[in-house]
Amino acid sequence: MAVWIQAQQLQGEALHQMQSLYGQHFPIEVRHYLAQWLEGQLWDAIDLENPQEEFKAKRLLDSLIQELQNKAEHQVGEDGFLLKIKLGHYANQLKSTYDRCPLELVRCIKHILYTEQRLVREATNSSSPVGGMLDSMSQKYQQINQAFEELRLLTQDTENDLRKLQHNQEYFIIQYQESLRIQAQLTSLATLPPADRQQREPTLLSKRATVETWLTREANTLQKYRLDLAEKHQKSLQLMRKQQTIILDDELIQWKRRQQLAGNGGPPEGGLDILQSWCEKLAETIWQNRQQIRRAEHLRQQLPIPGPIEELLNDLNSTVTDIISALVTSTFIIEKQPPQVLKTQTKFAATVRLLVGGKLNVHMNPPQVKATIISEQQAKALLKNENTRNDSSGDILNNNCVMEYHQATGTLSAHFRNMSLKRIKRSDRRGAESVTEEKFTILFESQFSVGGNELAFQVKTLSLPVVVIVHGSQENNATATVLWDNAFAEPGRVPFLVPDKVLWPQLCEALNMKYKAEVQSNRGLSEENLVFLAQKAFSSSSINPDDYRNMTMTWSQFNRESLPGRNFTFWQWFDGVMELTKKHLKPHWNDGAILGFVNKQQAQDMLMSKINGTFLLRFSDSEIGGITIAWVAENPNKAGERMVWNLMPYTTKDFSIRSLADRISDLNHLLFLYPDRPKDDVFSKYYTPLLSKPVDGYVKPQIKQVVPEFTTANPDPAANPTYMDHGASPAVSHPQSYSIYPNMNDTMLDADGEFDLDDTMDVARHVEELLRRPMESQWSGQQS
Repeated sequence: MAVWIQAQQLQGEALHQMQSLYGQHFPIEVRHYLAQWLEGQLWDAIDLENPQEEFKAKRLLDSLIQELQNKAEHQVGEDGFLLKIKLGHYANQLKSTYDRCPLELVRCIKHILYTEQRLVREATNSSSPVGGMLDSMSQKYQQINQAFEELRLLTQDTENDLRKLQHNQEYFIIQYQESLRIQAQLTSLATLPPADRQQREPTLLSKRATVETWLTREANTLQKYRLDLAEKHQKSLQLMRKQQTIILDDELIQWKRRQQLAGNGGPPEGGLDILQSWCEKLAETIWQNRQQIRRAEHLRQQLPIPGPIEELLNDLNSTVTDIISALVTSTFIIEKQPPQVLKTQTKFAATVRLLVGGKLNVHMNPPQVKATIISEQQAKALLKNENTRNDSSGDILNNNCVMEYHQATGTLSAHFRNMSLKRIKRSDRRGAESVTEEKFTILFESQFSVGGNELAFQVKTLSLPVVVIVHGSQENNATATVLWDNAFAEPGRVPFLVPDKVLWPQLCEALNMKYKAEVQSNRGLSEENLVFLAQKAFSSSSINPDDYRNMTMTWSQFNRESLPGRNFTFWQWFDGVMELTKKHLKPHWNDGAILGFVNKQQAQDMLMSKINGTFLLRFSDSEIGGITIAWVAENPNKAGERMVWNLMPYTTKDFSIRSLADRISDLNHLLFLYPDRPKDDVFSKYYTPLLSKPVDGYVKPQIKQVVPEFTTANPDPAANPTYMDHGASPAVSHPQSYSIYPNMNDTMLDADGEFDLDDTMDVARHVEELLRRPMESQWSGQQS
């Protein structure tokens, strides 16, 4: 199916070539709906030049038609009705076309698959990691489907042997009854006169000897048949267990890992349709073999023959029950995880799904699923099968849900849509652990039976770790706990152990994944950005990336210990940058207008080699979620000397008043975005248009940003009029309205030359108030 997924992404001439492969001889709809099956068959194993291979081709044709008919039967609804008719028509069409020449069907499909693979390789460049991954995935899927084909043939073979055994045993019983009848006749001879007895006895004795000889020989044959059948079942069960290990321990675990990384912003984990189809095939095959083993046991009980077969059948029955139990319990999974940062008194949702529910007819008596929140310690006890006495660590409202069967998709799932955590019970914390480091999990559990109550199951599954908060201010630190857990958890761990320290490159990968997802950008963190982060994390000045490759970062360094000279942690600073960029700077980050991860000294070194008026945007070192403008200009206190100025950092509060682009537009002394891009070329498309006409007689006031030391007339007033063109109003020129911090002493600046945010907002509100007053008085005469 991997090839077909990629083939659908082809464009231009490649897409045209792919489409031309299909027609009346092989409809494209058949390729689409049977993609997985088609790519899983051994088409190359058939020699098209050998007429003796025709029986293999005929078997594939029959299987193809059967798959089409099965697909058609599962279509429901109005659209499904039309598709059902169409697929049924295609099944008949292919049968009539290739029934007499099945090798031509194989030739056709081989050509289609080969051409698609070539087109995909050419489009994706097979030497690329993506191309290699697709080839590997396609090969893996083919191996899984080959194993299913082998299992199908083995199961068919054991079914034939079982029928043969049953037929032979029935004939044996008939002959055994004949033996008993002969013995009864011999016994009745005692009542006859001697002459009659002597006449008939030799014949009966001869018959009895012949029958008994046959029965002895046939009993040995039946015993051999039973042992041979048991050995074949052993082989089938070994292959089933191997196939189940691949699907559950490899493919399903990988899907769960992708689901966990998706919580950090990784690519979507992908659908479960392929996994479900594999699990359903497994369930069907296992159940067929289980029924065969039970029938063999019934035959043994019907005709006991001394030997090892009784013990063998008991072992087989135990093994097949273990296999089906492992399949059922492992395929009860969480399709949609609950939020990993969970706030009390807030509605949340989750979805659980049983991948084999439809195939085992569990939906005939839909089970109920219950959700409970439990602590890390309770989760550990649960996995050790210790008695937890149904303990919970909180109360969840609307925590019961009945599983629903969706016939169109064949899925059995329970959708919890309106759960809410009413109360949480916390455990005693260890050492420096805070409430935002305490992990819980949502336990989903259910019970049901299959096969007419033959087997009863109690199934349980745990959600990804959940951090419970009661206030939005805790979300930042809770997210750090979740990020670290999702990124560095190992499969099969004891809940919810994670390493206390990780290599810096591993953390970089997690941070980059999170950043791209939060900012919703394809522009991730560059190597230079990551070096900047390493310098901040390790208080280092090295600019060589190799110096950090073998360094480790502990959880404490990540989000317990404050950065040197700051009152916030590394994560809190990084998260502030993400939030600011996500809410207000996304387009500018995507445009490459924000360098961002540059410290003050680096900015100075970069700007001093540029012409006056060149500026750049960098994230504030001293303020969470702040961005500042640094620019190069003349030093007003020393003629002929240039210096780099740094504007007070902007935060989310500032951008809720006026956008970054408008603020840059307001500052006429900012001319070129580093290195040499005219600012209007970069930012003009984001400027807010000026209102030229009053609305209902009112003119809406606007805030314009000024820097008093750089308040100069715009060289082209008509192109970009601002309040500064008409002179600074008292409000704009207020000494606290906006300030800059050059490298000089100023009692209003902190150690880094940056302003206090609360003071800044007070000034902004003051400016807005002063601007509003004259506007209202100016237009008040026209409002009547």
